[in-house]
Amino acid sequence: MDLLPIFLNIRDRKCVIVGGGEVALRKATLLTRAHADLHIVSKTISQKLQNWCDENSAAVAIQPFQATCLQGAALVIAATDDKLTNEAVSKAAGELGIPVNVVDQPELSSFILPAIVDRTPVLIAISSGGTSPVLTRKLKELNEAMVPGRIDKLARLLGSYRSKVKSSISEFSQRLRFWEEVLESEIPELVYSGNEDEAVRRIDQRLGASDKIPHGGEVYLVGAGPGDPDLLTLRALRLMHKADVVLYDRLVSAEIMQKLRPDAVKIHVGKERAKHSVGQESINEMLVRLAQEGKKVLRLKGGDPFIFGRGGEELETLAEAGVPFQVVPGITAASGCAAYAGIPLTHRDYAQSVRFLAGHLKDGALDLDWSSLAKGQQTLVFYMGLIGLSNICQQLIAHGMDAATPIAVIQRGTTADQKVICGNLSSMPGLAESNQIKAPTITIVGEVVKLRERLSWYQS
Repeated sequence: MDLLPIFLNIRDRKCVIVGGGEVALRKATLLTRAHADLHIVSKTISQKLQNWCDENSAAVAIQPFQATCLQGAALVIAATDDKLTNEAVSKAAGELGIPVNVVDQPELSSFILPAIVDRTPVLIAISSGGTSPVLTRKLKELNEAMVPGRIDKLARLLGSYRSKVKSSISEFSQRLRFWEEVLESEIPELVYSGNEDEAVRRIDQRLGASDKIPHGGEVYLVGAGPGDPDLLTLRALRLMHKADVVLYDRLVSAEIMQKLRPDAVKIHVGKERAKHSVGQESINEMLVRLAQEGKKVLRLKGGDPFIFGRGGEELETLAEAGVPFQVVPGITAASGCAAYAGIPLTHRDYAQSVRFLAGHLKDGALDLDWSSLAKGQQTLVFYMGLIGLSNICQQLIAHGMDAATPIAVIQRGTTADQKVICGNLSSMPGLAESNQIKAPTITIVGEVVKLRERLSWYQS
């Protein structure tokens, strides 16, 4: 993070704008919305800005900039087209310890002004760090469209209940749960539709029954997809923001981890070949224990939890213990990595079926029905198959599959580190070694791999 986002209280505080043109007018309008005591300093001032200052009781000093103009100021903005003046404002503000923004000159600024979605008291500030104002504007438009127009009324309504809720529900975790239940109920929609009286009635009703708020926890078994955070489902994101504790695997990408609630406790329980940091039974017991302590527990798994994710084993333990749970499917590695590699898993001309296979079994052996796998008109996808790649290729050839059958190995698919190598059953073991392919990988075998030449689209 290059800049620390903050919301500064400038109500009734002296704020100085150096400049007298159109840009200064835009900045003056913004600062006045925050109730600043505004002072304009400029050698010349446009009639439009002068009229605005008269209407809004802003002080105007028609003079060259001097450092003394900043005495007592809480903030200063330089909005001139004169380089020397801007540099002088920046230097003087720095010496006085006053936050300064020089318009379109981030190198002279100690802060930058974000694009703002204003639903006071709800404010959304958006910045690209000064790198792309157009991108910032587009993000603002997106937020303007997504944020409900009456969210300000919802914020004020909830704010009016803070003291009442605090006095009625003494325990912090229970208050947190109360507010989450309110926000996930029908109450926000009642406010958005203009029926605030009914919203108030229902908040009072919930508060009156607050002693009945369940104390037990819950487990969310969530598929994080193959790595690209844009492939998370909306429900996965919602539950990721609710969790008190997160148990996550090594296949969950760092970018996805950044989307978790910042104050959630994060526990790594990932497994690697011959290096299991936490045994599966311990994970199962941990999920039960944490939920029984009243926590909302997120079990976050790469891909889909029900496809080689051992999610079923974990849920069996939860069900036996009577712990409530939810399951959110994720995009499994096979479909995600294949799509980003430009390889359709099925195709009318090449493959009418697809089979998902574990690249190694529980005891480390690879005892599969090779004869059925070697048949044509199907696509084979091997999970966790890098260690056994040579054996896979040898067995398929030995059981009748043409040694020239196309095969692709995809390393860290859908991420910025994606690497795809293509060859055939005969050449692939050597290609994987010479290209220094490392886990995690997905291996795709079948004629559909030929289509990558025409359908490849993702540039990592």
